Amino acid sequence: MALSLSCCASLQSSIQSAQLNISSKREGLGQVKSLVARTGIPSIITSPHESLQKGNWVKLICGASFEDVADIRNLSLVYTLAGVDCIDCAAEASVVSAVNEGIEAARAIFPIRRPWIMVSVNDNEDLHFRKAEFDPDDCPLDCSRPCEIVCPANAILGESTPSGLKGGVLADRCYGCGRCIPVCPFDRIRAITYIRDVTTTVELLKRDDVDAIEIHTNGRQASAFEELWNGLGDSINHLRLVAVSMPDIKDLTIAAMSTLYSIMEPNLHCINLWQLDGRPMSGDIGRGATREAIAFALRLVSASDRPKGFLQLAGGTNAHTVDGLKRERLFQTTTIPEISEGKKMPPVPSSSQNALIGGVAFGGYARKVVGRVLTSMQSNHTHAYIEDCPEHLLKALEESLALVGTVKAYGTN
Repeated sequence: MALSLSCCASLQSSIQSAQLNISSKREGLGQVKSLVARTGIPSIITSPHESLQKGNWVKLICGASFEDVADIRNLSLVYTLAGVDCIDCAAEASVVSAVNEGIEAARAIFPIRRPWIMVSVNDNEDLHFRKAEFDPDDCPLDCSRPCEIVCPANAILGESTPSGLKGGVLADRCYGCGRCIPVCPFDRIRAITYIRDVTTTVELLKRDDVDAIEIHTNGRQASAFEELWNGLGDSINHLRLVAVSMPDIKDLTIAAMSTLYSIMEPNLHCINLWQLDGRPMSGDIGRGATREAIAFALRLVSASDRPKGFLQLAGGTNAHTVDGLKRERLFQTTTIPEISEGKKMPPVPSSSQNALIGGVAFGGYARKVVGRVLTSMQSNHTHAYIEDCPEHLLKALEESLALVGTVKAYGTN
């Protein structure tokens, strides 16, 4: 009888604890909903295309090579609630599914507009499509492992054991920034590059939940771009947006863009965008990383012979990017800042009613500010869904809103 009473008391205690957890979660999610509603996110009612036209488009870059589906799901959830217009991810079915799962989880919390999903591919070797690799058995036991310290993705793990170093690069987490390579004191780390399979990409583009593609190119090899474009065939017809990401190749840039556009134009039946990749994968390094993308944009907006398409900054973008655009009079404006003999002159009207700069893509910096919260959460709740930890979700949402809000100007619309 005593044992029976003890079991009943234990069961009742467990039920009460579960009820408290449910109540706490409900209260926490209520705070999340309240924050989204209070912020007044315009993306609830405006389309991504309208955001490009107004100049307040924001894209989250999960990473062309980043394939940690647990983090991608949670990042997608957080930034969907923050009002991004597009989520750019690796062209892998499991990754696309993780993005979709995160989006739908966000929409279950608050009825926000669904962002477009973009997959990234490359036409040739590209910094964004590589993985670091090394054999831990080759690492001396007394190595201080600076590679672990500089890795922004926590993609390198190592543990010294009597038999040697165990661990290595976590391939799903590595997105190819390359920072580990020069710091290795024994020159044991190498980069493995790859090109996305066009057949796999075609199948992805035919899915109902993929809205856009981004083609990374160096702008110097039109034949490689044309081969990829032709290989995509009529799968392009399923899309809302085609983006081309390219670096600044100075005086050759406009001619290269024109050549690429001439290849696309006969089979281009949606809007197009040029991603200006200023300083690739560096936004989390510091304030100055954004300067190259802004300088790139400043030159292009005044080029009357550039081909059709929205312009979007990337590569080094961070919380200081919009301030830089404002200093150059490029933020959410349709007038071109004229430069003569190194001096800024009065702006001149553009022939288009669209904003000169369609928006900004945030990659490494966006992942960093929310990643800190995810790391804290995962230290206590391994592989948890962030909505199951409302206090962490609220903190992550505050971080993402602070970044996205630099472009969206929340509270001033």
